[in-house]
Formats: sequence, C-alpha cells, structure tokens
Amino acid sequence: MSGYAFLFPGQGSQSVGMLAQAAGEFPCVGETFEEASEALGYDLWDLVSNGPEEQLTLTEFTQPAILTASVALHRCWTSAGGSQPEFVAGHSLGEYSALVVAGSLSLHDAAKLVQTRGRAMQGAVPAGEGAMAAVLGLSDAVIDEVCVTHCEDDAYVGAVNYNSPGQVVIAGHAAAVSAAAAFMREAGAKRVLPLPVSAPFHTPLMQPAASVMAEAFQGVELLDAQIPVISNVDAQPHRKATEIRRLLVRQVSEPVMWTQCMMTLLHAGCGQFLECGPGKVLSGLVKRINRDASCIALEDPVALTNAVKECSV
Repeated sequence: MSGYAFLFPGQGSQSVGMLAQAAGEFPCVGETFEEASEALGYDLWDLVSNGPEEQLTLTEFTQPAILTASVALHRCWTSAGGSQPEFVAGHSLGEYSALVVAGSLSLHDAAKLVQTRGRAMQGAVPAGEGAMAAVLGLSDAVIDEVCVTHCEDDAYVGAVNYNSPGQVVIAGHAAAVSAAAAFMREAGAKRVLPLPVSAPFHTPLMQPAASVMAEAFQGVELLDAQIPVISNVDAQPHRKATEIRRLLVRQVSEPVMWTQCMMTLLHAGCGQFLECGPGKVLSGLVKRINRDASCIALEDPVALTNAVKECSV
C-alpha cells in the first residue's frame, strides 16, 4: 500500500467517556492515563470518564486529556502490532501528541507542557475580549482580504486555522471578529459560526502565552524526532529538536496551516491517514482536502485492529 501518516486532533475533540471501549480492550489506555495523571497531579482518567463536562472543556484540562487519549491510542496501535508511520502531524495541540509519538517529547513532559499551554492561552486575553468564528464557503484569499480590511491596531482579526478548502477559522478581538463575520456573510459565505471559546487562539494576541511557553521549554528535554513531524507553522517536515522548539513557541500565536500540512503529506506519497485521537474531525477534513485520500479514525478498537492489518499489507 502507499505510505501512511498519523494525524492527531486538537481541542474540540474531547467528550466525557471517550476511549471507554478502547480501555476495555487495551490495558495500555489505563496505564497511559496513570502516567499522565502522575505528571499533572490529579486523576485525569476519572475526569475523562466521569466529567463533569464543564471541567473537561476548560482549556487547561482539555489539552492534557486529548494529548493523553491520543498517545494512548498510539500505544494501542503498537501493542496490536502496528508499525511506525512515515510521517506524523497534529492539529494545533495535536502537534504535541505527534511529538510524543515521534520520540521527541516524553508523555510526562508533554502533559505538563500542554497544561501550562492551556492556562497561558486562556489567560493571555481577558475573558470576553476575544472571539473565534468558523467561516464556511469562502476562499482563503477572500477571507484574508476581509480580515486585512478590518484589522486595526486596537482591533485585530485574522485567519488562524486553514482547515480545508472552504473551511477557515478567524479570530481576534471580539468586535473585529463580529465586523469581519458580517462582511464575510455579504461576500457569500455559506455560514459563519461563532465558536464557544473566548480566547483568540493562534493570533498575535497570544504573544504573552508564547513567552510563557518559551520559558517552559527551557526546563524540558526535547530530542530530535525519530519520525518527521509536519509543523503547523510552515507545513514542512522537521526532525531537529532546535527547530521543533522554535516552531512550537511560534505556533501559539501563528495560524495553523492544516490544508498546507496535508498537501505536504500527499505530495510526499501518503495516501492513507490514521486519525489517532478522540473523534473524527480530521477524517472529515482529509476528505475535503482530497477526496481520493483515505482516513481511518482509530478510537474504535475494531477499526484500529482492522487498520493494523491493512497497513501491514
């Protein structure tokens, strides 16, 4: 078969009860959550299994939960006899999951880093001042043009997630996002959906969080990646720890170039993608980017076992 890559989801894929089926089939799920819980100082599996949902959706808890779930599923894959992929890539937070799988970060360090990242990103802008919205049905060029038109020194708005053709997320100051959204509707957007977050992730307004992460990385051992990791920032493969560290700090306040990341993987010969984490968000984006590409979500144990067999052919 053609080459394959692992894709790791970001924030928004979490749900109370996620990985319950996998935990019943693979002991490594519980072991992985125990490892992360030790680093975090609380029982992460209890939160994921029982909630409350209001706590799980708080960024500082969401990020470690999705990271740990993603790493656990990769360990399930390995224990079932799965081989290593040619590439790994993660959407926003998912890049940390990718780096654990690539051998660049330990789960212990990654869990603490994303906990810090979640707190720093949520605290970078006062509650209510920031906003994000998903824009459906407009080209990247039109979205970029509208954002530039409505961007001022004290009212920033910009594209922050280029998720797929016709699906882009904008973010910035709440008033600027609202004004840009109105113009995008007039420009022909099919829908503009406000997202249930108050922090404008991946904008220059996150620079205080980027500074926090730069400091946090000083106390972490980051190794060269054993598998090429596609960076959200430049959509290129990286292995060197020095490059990865620099790009992860930039990632907090710069756009996620997901469509370009996927094009890099497709051009490298990847025709099969495996979504290693809760949910199927990235599987949907893969089909929007390239209809001929295949993506299997691994959260279901049966799908995971079948994918191991398929990828060993």
